[in-house]
Order: sequence, then structure tokens, then C-alpha cells
Amino acid sequence: MTTQSSSFTADPLVGAIDQGTSSTRFLVFNARTAELVGQHQVEITQSFPKEGWVEEDPKEILQSVYDCMEKTCEKLTQLNIDVSNIKAIGVTNQRETTVVWDKETGEPLYNAIVWLDLRTQSTVEKLIEKTPDKNKNHLKDKTGLPISTYFSAVKLRWLIDNAVEVTDALHTGRALFGTVDTWLIWCLTGGTNGGVHCTDVTNASRTMLFNIHTMEWDTELCKYFDIPHDILPEVRSSSEIYGYMNCGSLAGVPISGCLGDQSAALVGQMCFNGGQTKNTYGTGCFMLQNTGVKPVMSDHGLLTTIAYKLGKDKPAYYALEGSVAIAGAAVRWLKDNLGIINSSSDIEKMATAAGTSYGCYFVPAFSGLYAPYWEPSARGIICGLTQFTNKNHLAFAALEAVCFQTREVLDAMNQDSGVPLTQLQVDGGMTANKLLMQLQADILCIPVVRPTMFETTALGAAMCAGAAEGVCVWTLHPDGLTSVTAQKYQPQINQEESEFRYTRWKKAVKKAMNWETHEV
Repeated sequence: MTTQSSSFTADPLVGAIDQGTSSTRFLVFNARTAELVGQHQVEITQSFPKEGWVEEDPKEILQSVYDCMEKTCEKLTQLNIDVSNIKAIGVTNQRETTVVWDKETGEPLYNAIVWLDLRTQSTVEKLIEKTPDKNKNHLKDKTGLPISTYFSAVKLRWLIDNAVEVTDALHTGRALFGTVDTWLIWCLTGGTNGGVHCTDVTNASRTMLFNIHTMEWDTELCKYFDIPHDILPEVRSSSEIYGYMNCGSLAGVPISGCLGDQSAALVGQMCFNGGQTKNTYGTGCFMLQNTGVKPVMSDHGLLTTIAYKLGKDKPAYYALEGSVAIAGAAVRWLKDNLGIINSSSDIEKMATAAGTSYGCYFVPAFSGLYAPYWEPSARGIICGLTQFTNKNHLAFAALEAVCFQTREVLDAMNQDSGVPLTQLQVDGGMTANKLLMQLQADILCIPVVRPTMFETTALGAAMCAGAAEGVCVWTLHPDGLTSVTAQKYQPQINQEESEFRYTRWKKAVKKAMNWETHEV
């Protein structure tokens, strides 16, 4: 080995568990340079028991984490990198996905109900019905959120009402609730043998049970959803030691960072100043703008959420968020349901071959429409078809749909902040698609900036873990991240063309509205 690689391998390392909707990854970063030194990825099985239902097996999720950690450690050993240099582990996760398990046996009491699941629509309608003004924003002052199928409290309410195992465990005091981060940390720190039952402020702020001003579970909110306080995890900051790995190659390593995936990406993009904004392109699309230490309530359909809290004694920072349910999931649908592409990477070639959607517009409202509409009755449509339309045009329309939905969110954010964004920082798996990035710049009419290392979600979790008190191997300062460079995409079409296409898209969205009746 060269001297350079010897010194490199002596640098402290930090691991990150990135548990997303479609896959789990474990990534290891150099704490001095933020360089990615090793990783392993495992796909997660999604099941769809009924139309609109989306579930995952919590045990499969947990096993995928163990597998990814062990495989990554094997890869590092093959590279002569000492895994004992891994000084901390961060966790980042799909956020609102809901798990309930038995604290005595450690067994899940039902499958995890995934964030984009729609089964709770009737629950949501009943909850809205009992608000004084039948208003979906009735709890927004405390939670920053509308009453929607998206958030964990309504999923938990459904489980209590419909899953016998959950109800029984609740009555006998054996049930524990958590989002995926909570389930993983509890299991990794010992499970039934002293596992730590906790979450962080970013994940707690997505449940509708957490008061984003007092930073605590709210008694009135728990009463409104009729959810017992004692099944909820302890809420901690995003950067502190929660517990220690209980087994495997990394036994004894502290778990010291935890953020929901979108907050983690905000940190990984180093959006530490008010007004800085990032958009993550994954299963869905999520734009977050740092609004500083004071929450900003949206008048244009955005959510107010907690961005991060970088230590027990540090202030919480807030964000405005625009959530789009279906982005990469539309590509997966073209592959799995229609079979017109063989792998997700094919879509760029096909769309490039078309060069245009030829007037075809695709509104992928498979789970209703999220921001800025919050309209659960919307359903997916493809319109503007002619005899000339082929699968390449449809591929192009699917990519444009991601960009148009982002434009809708960005317009809302500009209206709420009063300061139009001059460029958009982007990350997530879909940003590897160069055509998508160019389309996004064209449709927004502002530059799109993509870091060359686009694993920013995992990077954010690693940064929080490495910077935690008692670990202190990472300095949260942009100057320390020498390996994070960026590529900029400039708009290449004139604004009139962009506006024409966007106006046609808005027309298509109107057609998708109020498709589904409210009969359950």
C-alpha cells in the first residue's frame, strides 16, 4: 500500500444506514473528506394487498440493514480498510412509514404501512368530520401539517381500529410504535434486551402527534387521534448518542445520528442558512427550504416541518416542504406494470430518442396529489395521445411529470418566502439522469445544481453521527467537504416555450382532480 492510502485508511470513518422506500443501503464515509469509501445496497419488497395499500415487512427491512452492514464491512476489509475506524453510525429513513411491534417478543404486529398508502382515506374523512369547521388544516398550527393519509398518526389509528394483534398488544401494554428509524434503533441496540425506544425531532414532526413549537408529544393531539402516549418513543435531537450497536461486525459502535431522509438530504447539501433549498428525487420528490429557527406557516399548500436539531442543547431549525408522492415510482410503474422499459436506466435512452412528449402529458396521481393540492381524490391520467404517440413519448412525459410537479412546489415556495429561488440544489437517485436534470432546468427557468457525489441523504446522517457529542470526528462546516463538487445545468429553452408546456400540464392536472368518489 502507498503512504497516501495508509494515511487515508487511518482517518476516522462514519457509517450511515439509509433505509428508503425501495431499498436499504449502508454507506461508509471518510470523516475528514466526506469521501464515500464503501457501500452495499439491497432492494426491499413492496406488497400491495389491495388497491391503494402499500406494505413492507419490518423484519425484511431489519435483515436488509444487517446484510448491508456486513457486506460493506467485508468490502472494506478487502480494500485493507480497518472497520474498527468506523467511529459512529447514523440512521436515515423513509419517514411516515409506520411500524407497531411487541416489546416482549420483538415481533412486528403487522406489516409496516408505507407513507404513500391510501387505506386511511376513510379514517381521514372521519377525523376531518369531527373538526369544528370540517377543515383538513385544523391541526396545522401545532403540527405544520394537513390531516392526510400521508402521516403516521392516521396509519396508527387505522392499525388500532383494524389489526387485532395491535389492539390486543395495546390492551396488555406490550405495543410499541415507531417510524422506521425507531424500529431499527430499538432492534440494533438490543431489542427485547434493552433496546432504546427513541426517535428524533425530524421524524417525530411527521407523525401529527408532535407539537413543533414545544418539541414534545402533544397531549391534545394524542387525545384527538385517541392514541396512548406510552407507546410513543422518546424524542431526541438529530445528533447525539442514542445507544450502541448490539451485535455484528460493528458491535459497540455508537448510533449517534438520526434524521428523516429529507432532512438528512438538507444537511448533506449543507443548507444550513435560511432560504437555502434542496430537492430530492427518489420514489417521491421532496423540496425543503431552510427557514431558520422560526417556523413559517405556508399559505400555498406546503408543509411546515423540522429540518434538524444538531445536538441536545442546540436550537431546532425549521423547513418549508413541498412533497410530491410519485416521481421515481412513475418510472417503476412503467417498468413493473406496463413493461415498456426493462430497467429504470432505460428511460433516459427512450426519452432522449423521442426528444419530446409530442403533446402527451402524464399526471402520476397514483396516491392522489400531495403538495400543493393535498387532493386524495385525484388519480393518474395520460392525455394528449394521438396515433403517433409511442412508448418513447410516454417515457419523456414521465420525466416531464417529475419536473412539472417540482415546478408547482417551487412556485408555492417562492410565494410563501417572497424571495424567488435563483437556483435549485438537487440530489437523489434520479439525478443520475442527465436528461431529467436538463428538463428540470428548462421547466424551472433557473439553473439546477447537482453534487457529483449525490448520496447526500446518507452523507447528512453520517455528518450528524460523526459530529455528535462524545464522537466528535466530523466538523459540520462546508469547507471540510473537499470531495463534494457540483455540476450545473443551465436552462436551454426560452421562457415562452417553458410556460406553454407548464400551462398544458396544469390543464392535465385539472382533468385528474376529483376522479375518485369518497365512498369507501
